[in-house]
Amino acid sequence: MNHEVLIVDDHPLYRAALKGAVATACTDCEFVEADSVASLFDALEEHPHTDLLLLDLNLPGAYGFCALAHLRGSHPELPVVVISATDDPHTVRQALAFGALGFISKSADAGTIGSNVLAVLDGECVSPAGVGANADSQMDIATLDLAQRIAQLTAQQFRVFGMLCLGRLNKHIAYELQITEATVKAHMTAILRKLGAANRTQAVLLAGRLLLDPHQIRPLPEDID
Repeated sequence: MNHEVLIVDDHPLYRAALKGAVATACTDCEFVEADSVASLFDALEEHPHTDLLLLDLNLPGAYGFCALAHLRGSHPELPVVVISATDDPHTVRQALAFGALGFISKSADAGTIGSNVLAVLDGECVSPAGVGANADSQMDIATLDLAQRIAQLTAQQFRVFGMLCLGRLNKHIAYELQITEATVKAHMTAILRKLGAANRTQAVLLAGRLLLDPHQIRPLPEDID
């Protein structure tokens, strides 16, 4: 039986290299590709029986570990392997704590990538040599609770949430998602409730806990109506 593997990375050359590495090790794999968070959601809707997701940690719109946390809630049965050039022990352990079944460094050779993917398809957990799979000792309960709250968002709510984190106004979110501002406001109300945030600014600050670099937090515009 063929395995369906979804590769999500915004760099086409790396997607091609990753596909080649996996195809060499797994001759019965079929591939689907996505280059953004939006196309990731579309691909999962079109391919509900995906066997493995290879997710670029620095994917635009992923907002650090937020996309991973959301995926663990929306698709708990789908194994996710994080792919990243940021492969220090703290980042690796964070990814595993947030629900990734594996972590592969972008510096890994093709053979290592292929063997790791095969291992995950067999139900194993993989990580770079020398990095244990235990959750990071600095991962506090509040941050893990936040990840679980983000996991409760629907796909459309996560799209709105991601654009909120980028500092978009309601009218801009409505335009880009082709929905009404009233719908955006309804999503925003649900997002704040699920995150336990009092307002939009607090929601963005909370999400900053899941960023690789907290300095990436963008201040929200004053006019948010």
